[in-house]
Amino acid sequence: MVMKDHICPYGLKSKDLLEREGFTVKDHPLKTKAETEAFKKKHGVGTTPQTFIGGKRIGGYEDLLKHFGRDVPKEGETTYQPVVMLFGMAALMALAASWAANGKLLTVQAAEWFIAIAMCLLSLQKLRDVESFATMFLNYDLLARKWVRYGYVYPFAEGLAGVLMIAGALTWISVPVAAFIGTVGAVSVFKAVYIDKRELKCACVGGDSNVPLGFISLTENLMMLGMAVWMTAKML
Repeated sequence: MVMKDHICPYGLKSKDLLEREGFTVKDHPLKTKAETEAFKKKHGVGTTPQTFIGGKRIGGYEDLLKHFGRDVPKEGETTYQPVVMLFGMAALMALAASWAANGKLLTVQAAEWFIAIAMCLLSLQKLRDVESFATMFLNYDLLARKWVRYGYVYPFAEGLAGVLMIAGALTWISVPVAAFIGTVGAVSVFKAVYIDKRELKCACVGGDSNVPLGFISLTENLMMLGMAVWMTAKML
């Protein structure tokens, strides 16, 4: 579909995929709604675009991916990709900051910044939709079940602690906040996953997450707790 107010993104993606696979594409854009409806009726399909190879209909964009043996994520399928990308970006940001501040990549400060930046990024993911996060959080967090508002406070507390830890300021606030939410979170996740054996999705990267609750969620909380302990030790 190529209309004045709409160009079908899946049509563009299908064309790009075909060209990357070495095909010469004969593109037949549908320029009106009437043309689109007539096309769908003619071929007995419910959506566009539709790809034909050698006269044989392959189907839409996802059908084309399958045709070429590409992975097509299923709706609701669990994945670790969001947290892998988030922690990867946090690590790169920490290394960049360490290089800018110290002229070295691998420093103790880089490790500290990695955890603090990861906390900020995780907080940001939750703050995109606090309502959805708080709802998913209730599935497993022990304190949120007792005090529902805790699910709304948590993302702000995590972000505040992360920002203060990056700055190395007001540790009398950041340390107890990180220690508290890290401890409660770790106990909640451990109980839900390893004691109750529940299969849940983690709210760690937001309320629309397909990340499974388990090791990653536990790691997030243990990182906060560990950072709080480390900063306390540095002050002593």
